Amino acid sequence: MKKACPHLEDTQHHRTAPVHPSSHGCMECLKDGGDWVHLRMCLTCGHVGCCDDSPSRHATQHFHASAHPVIKSFEPGENWAWCFVDEQFLDRIPTFPGESPPVHYSAPMSAP
Repeated sequence: MKKACPHLEDTQHHRTAPVHPSSHGCMECLKDGGDWVHLRMCLTCGHVGCCDDSPSRHATQHFHASAHPVIKSFEPGENWAWCFVDEQFLDRIPTFPGESPPVHYSAPMSAP
């Protein structure tokens, strides 16, 4: 089994405080009227962006603009993380209350 990269090691073993999500949906999609599939939260600053299956891929755009290395799923019951720098996945990280939403937040355009 491959050892996790230093960014994920830090995320897995040295987090002492929660990261507060910036919004209940992709910040840019909410502002611009875009649509998303799933949400991701930056573990450095809390930016919530849409995943790479979404049309605008705002979580990845945030990484390129900020160089913040690790995101986690911002979906109910999902506690995995991804390091953009080392392109590594960790299937479970410690998660604080509020870092995973109680429900999937749908984009306003796709809400029933």
